[in-house]
Amino acid sequence: MGASSSREGLEISDSEDNYEDLEDEQHDYHSPSPLQKTPSSSKTTSNDSSLDDIDAKLKSLKLKYSSSTSTSSLQNPNSVKLYLHIGGNTPKAKWITSEKLTNYCFVKGGEEDSDDDEEEEDKEKEEWVLKVGSKVRAKIGTEMQLKMFGDQRRVDFVSKGVWAMKFFKDEDYRSFVTRYQECLFENCYGMDATDANKVKIYGKDFMSWAKPDSADDSIWEDADDGFGNSPGSSLRQTPIRGNQDLREEFEEVADEGGIQSLALGALDNSFLVSNSGIQVVKNYSHGLHGKGVHVKFDTGGSSRFGSSVSNSTPKKGILMRAETNMLLMSPMKDGKPHSMGLNQLDIETGKIVTNWKFEKDGAEITMRDITNDSKGAQLDPSESTFLGLDDNRLCRWDMRDRKGMVQNLASANSPVLNWTQGHQFSRGTNFQCFASTGEGSIVVGSIDGKIRLYSTTSMRQAKTAFPGLGSPITHVDVTFDGKWILGTTDNYLILICSLFTDKDGRTKTGFEGRMGNRIAAPRLLKLTPLDSHLAGANNKFHGGQFSWVTENGKQERHLVATVGKFSVIWNFQQVKNSAHNCYQNQDGLKSCYCYKIVLKDESIVDSRFMHEKFAVTDSPEAPLVVATPMKGVTMAVAMGSRGLLLPSSLSTSCSILSGNNRAKVQFFTTSSPPRRVLRSSGTLVRAQRPTWLPGLDPPSHLDGTLPGDFGFDPLGLGEDRESLKWYVQAELVHSRFAMAGVAGILLTDLLRITGVSNLPVWYEAGAMKFGFASTRTLFIVQLLLMGFVETKRYMDFTNPGSQAKEGSFFGLEAALEGLEPGYPGGPLLNPLGLAKDIKSAREWKLKEIKNGRLAMVAMLGIFVQASVTHVGPVENLLTHLSDPWHKTLIQTLNGS
Repeated sequence: MGASSSREGLEISDSEDNYEDLEDEQHDYHSPSPLQKTPSSSKTTSNDSSLDDIDAKLKSLKLKYSSSTSTSSLQNPNSVKLYLHIGGNTPKAKWITSEKLTNYCFVKGGEEDSDDDEEEEDKEKEEWVLKVGSKVRAKIGTEMQLKMFGDQRRVDFVSKGVWAMKFFKDEDYRSFVTRYQECLFENCYGMDATDANKVKIYGKDFMSWAKPDSADDSIWEDADDGFGNSPGSSLRQTPIRGNQDLREEFEEVADEGGIQSLALGALDNSFLVSNSGIQVVKNYSHGLHGKGVHVKFDTGGSSRFGSSVSNSTPKKGILMRAETNMLLMSPMKDGKPHSMGLNQLDIETGKIVTNWKFEKDGAEITMRDITNDSKGAQLDPSESTFLGLDDNRLCRWDMRDRKGMVQNLASANSPVLNWTQGHQFSRGTNFQCFASTGEGSIVVGSIDGKIRLYSTTSMRQAKTAFPGLGSPITHVDVTFDGKWILGTTDNYLILICSLFTDKDGRTKTGFEGRMGNRIAAPRLLKLTPLDSHLAGANNKFHGGQFSWVTENGKQERHLVATVGKFSVIWNFQQVKNSAHNCYQNQDGLKSCYCYKIVLKDESIVDSRFMHEKFAVTDSPEAPLVVATPMKGVTMAVAMGSRGLLLPSSLSTSCSILSGNNRAKVQFFTTSSPPRRVLRSSGTLVRAQRPTWLPGLDPPSHLDGTLPGDFGFDPLGLGEDRESLKWYVQAELVHSRFAMAGVAGILLTDLLRITGVSNLPVWYEAGAMKFGFASTRTLFIVQLLLMGFVETKRYMDFTNPGSQAKEGSFFGLEAALEGLEPGYPGGPLLNPLGLAKDIKSAREWKLKEIKNGRLAMVAMLGIFVQASVTHVGPVENLLTHLSDPWHKTLIQTLNGS
């Protein structure tokens, strides 16, 4: 787990008998194996003179070249020296000369690395292949992991080994790079690399992606990383430390079962989803610790604590309702990632409380992925909605029914999730993955490589659609503030800045509006060719994501992704720095190769940072959790000013190691002395939610999901589910009328008292005749308008969502579209965008019902005042203020 210098950059020798270890030209760092000491670098030189130094050494050795190496051969623009890297990542790793002088060419060929030339000629020649001498034949593609060294006239790449080509002239090197990029474009998109075709692929607004050398990088340079301004940043400045060994601190026996996924919590617990069930672990600032609590599923696919679960192993779990519930999603039996439903686990009781079905318009549908409404939604105790994604669907599901009521799970044989918002596209989107920002905006990745940004108000049309680079997006993540997007492909990560400046000079993100043509080119995060080769040809990047924050003003500090047995970590601040060494002398999109590798002894399932609140005081980052099928590893990391990523002195790591019938948990720490970790035991306790009387248990039919639900129902009026639905709607309507009535009474009374307008007191206004229309006309118009509105509202109550369908409201459906039935929005009814996302919508719904209840009480008080004093509320207030000790409620009632 230490850091070591990658040997890919070692200088190259032309003699197999005279190896030369020269300067390490790159800052790539690597772990040979867990707990293994880091080998120190071998001999180094003062500067990266690279292969030119080797040439000088060869001349001094007076080696004899064959007569075929003539001056005319050296002048061939396709002439190169070919080198092969041997020794892997061992201390004896070397570059050796494979061919002292050879030629390369780009040809249309068959399959990559075919050894039978005759058979290859018979195959359809479609893709470009790079041939170097007689030893290298590689299909042009991102899997080559080609890395350029412009200052050395050199390129490294992977093709059944790690190779390097050295060019003799700068123009020869530039000619190769240009031709390689043209062939790569043609192989990716199936068309020639002309400007017209690039416009077809990228679009006019994204030509900076095709021509990054001319792109405007000011957005990257102006981007405020905010690290220095973060609260407590002075405590998180970790100096560069030397390599540190890890040693075992203690171990603990854990339950059996291979880990399938992680469900990290930001509160007390996190969860390991395994073959046999859900294992609960305790969150600490130094990592995870087993609690001995395990929710198991029997071999027949049912929970021994509750109802049945899917026969297939859950592949993903998301936490909800202040992390007291978990939704478990299992793929269908035919191996596809899609699912027809999911299981809801109550963590407090350890029971699968229900099996939900995905259904739209009465027909069962599938989902390929689910996620929370926002980055911090799992901390909301009243959360009842989550996002769903399928190949051509993007939607929001609600575990309440169409009328916003909690479903009675006990009586429902198979509860159906409520499609509350979303869009079903006709075809062609091929969605693969998605993620949400802190406010609920959505980023979606597709098979064609496109990344789409959807605002909080609509899922019908993306605000911004970034073009693909030729590789499918298999995973996507976004920062809390929505400014940065990280897409994962098989061979690289793509980091996109979504910031842009609108026509008014305001800085926005691509979730808020169309970015126009001032779009910065993305940056790629790659493995070096050597590390890519060591990771294995069949191992691909997956699960790239940022470190985890859930508050405004907090900044993500690192990025992590998994490939094979490697967890790869980048310093986010370093990647954004345009002056970073990795970006010098590069052609095309800038690629960053500075990272830390954590090496495990088996393929890694997932790598994720714990919540930022678990960062220890002397480390800038929370612990990293690395899960393998039979192990879970936790380690803390720190980033120095030069980009060297080392374990923090107070970090702790744990591994869940498999045994015959059980697994055991081993914890490792760095040079700090061993310390005893206090462990809690017992069952999980659900956090007490606020009630109208503190300490009072709320009724079972009021579970806190309704806005303004504080457990108040002394008469039990809401025990009947149908009656409760009507009471909730009635209270909401009365609240809105009461708020409008109180505002109207106070305004007109104030205008009357101040003499601004000659208006009657509010309770006499109904008897006044208006000059612009007769009372009968006003009554008829009011009856028609109010009747129409109330009819539409009642129809939406009996059949939620029916009034939002196209053509149901004079074509204004889009302008009135809200986040859920009963809460219309859009520019007409929500011009200020106060509830533009699901998180703020919950807050505004709570504020609405609280203010509505206050308004109903106020309306009752105004009625009583008018019947006793026969004056308006403002005049009553002035009377009281004129003599507050004698003009009181009691004396007024006594005088009446």
